[in-house]
Amino acid sequence: MQKILVIAPSWVGDCMLMQPMLKRLVQRHPHCRIDVLAPPWTEKLLRLMPEVADVIVNPFPHGALQLGARYRLGKSLRAARYDQVIVTPNSLKSALVPFFAGIPLRTGFVGEMRYGLLNDARKLDKQALPLMVERFAQLAEDKHGVIPRPLADPHLSVSDAQRDAALGKLVLTLNKPVAAFCPGAEYGPAKRWPPAYYAELARRLIAQGYAVWLFGSGKDRAVADEIDALAGHACVNLCGRTDLGDAVALLSCAKLAVSNDSGLMHMAAALDRPMIAIFGSSSPRFTPPLSDSARVLKLDMTCSPCFKRVCPLGHFDCMTKLTPERVWQELQPLMTQ
Repeated sequence: MQKILVIAPSWVGDCMLMQPMLKRLVQRHPHCRIDVLAPPWTEKLLRLMPEVADVIVNPFPHGALQLGARYRLGKSLRAARYDQVIVTPNSLKSALVPFFAGIPLRTGFVGEMRYGLLNDARKLDKQALPLMVERFAQLAEDKHGVIPRPLADPHLSVSDAQRDAALGKLVLTLNKPVAAFCPGAEYGPAKRWPPAYYAELARRLIAQGYAVWLFGSGKDRAVADEIDALAGHACVNLCGRTDLGDAVALLSCAKLAVSNDSGLMHMAAALDRPMIAIFGSSSPRFTPPLSDSARVLKLDMTCSPCFKRVCPLGHFDCMTKLTPERVWQELQPLMTQ
């Protein structure tokens, strides 16, 4: 049996975009075992992926070297006798544990000059692989292999028991259709549609009989509080109250979703929720929601995408000129599905 270790990305959205790579590994090695070394905040999400046998929690904070601790973790993994490791991040640090673990085949992109640490180091052709999901999938192929297109989309499924447990935990009911709003974006404010615009959309949906649930981490709580206040305190603010397992289960209840370009957007896409995905400083040509049920909204502006955390020009036109009325009109077909 082929045993493969995957070093996962830190971002939630990237973890979802990694799933087609896992699917491809299973296609190529039907009886393989795939374990994933991942940050603690992504553990419950990864455990929902049927391709993953086990999740090993990566204890290292972002940016921390901790060379001795990485050596000890690598040494502890030697007993697992992995045949291959696939290192999805491009940092030098992310390649250290597999090297210390003595895994025979260590695959990844060259990244931070990782020759030696990786013995299957590949040069990334960004033009041939414009999408993040394609770049991950390429690592499942042999060094000179070609990824099969179209790739399988990320997919998550939620059982009735999982859904009911999450509803009970948060004391929620489904007596109204649910509109899920995901107003945060971990990367920075340039990816966030204005709170006042979300509030206007919430008021319209509530008037149409919807329950509006606000999703996000504890860092998004203040933004969600602002949206709720502007919408007359009629929303359900779930920010900081759910782990990713709960979030997936509750997102599966949504009749429609509106999201910035974020990890939650990719989770909603993997659940095939009807969704409006709003892009500003980032590009749907790089990390689109991979679902036929998702519609991308983005203004064609000369300054966008800039991929900056904060608008470098100070006007934020890529988001402020994308009005609630425009999003409302795009929502109409989704509301009648």
